[in-house]
Amino acid sequence: MVTRRQVNTGILSTAATAATVSMAGRAAFAQMAQTIALPPPVMTGGKSLMQALKDRKSIREYADRPVSDQDLSNLLWAAWGVNRTADDGRTAPRWRDAYLLDIYLTRADGVWHYEPKNHRLLFHMAGDLRGQTTTGQPFVATAPLNLVYAVDGSKLTGTDSEKGAVAGATAAVTGENVYLYCASAGLATVFRGSVPGEALAKTLKLAPGQMIQFAQTVGYPKA
Repeated sequence: MVTRRQVNTGILSTAATAATVSMAGRAAFAQMAQTIALPPPVMTGGKSLMQALKDRKSIREYADRPVSDQDLSNLLWAAWGVNRTADDGRTAPRWRDAYLLDIYLTRADGVWHYEPKNHRLLFHMAGDLRGQTTTGQPFVATAPLNLVYAVDGSKLTGTDSEKGAVAGATAAVTGENVYLYCASAGLATVFRGSVPGEALAKTLKLAPGQMIQFAQTVGYPKA
């Protein structure tokens, strides 16, 4: 005859085993999710440059679906990808041979960092921080993707005003690349100055010297 104590011991043992398996599963998932390899960017198709310029505009309403892996790959390559492997040349200019820009992606599944050389995403931080990339625009919190442009001011020389100008220009050129890709591929985007720069840099635990002046929201246009 099985005693109550034996039954309770069995229940506790089963629960402990299940908890261990669950923890192991979460740990394995976390380990697997540290890197997302993006598919190679597609270099054909889309609209002509002149048509993309004609269709370029800011859109603040987005469909409720994530940006596909292929569109994300194309988008990030257009923004800041390597287009000359011999000297690590990029699709946007660098300042005095210094790579100043880091692009962070805030999505529902966390914060990711784009690594151009390997064309992949590196896990940066857990949590849905989309709403924290704005000073008050409601659509930002539910849009599928917000790109945060962080410029490393420690690599800059000159006055604070001059550093700010270089940082702003670096982000703006990259943002325009995103605009043109979105116009060509039928995506929606808006470049935003409504960013709590210092607070967001602290939230994202960025290195000292990294400045955030702008962000950019991306998604598919709302029907």
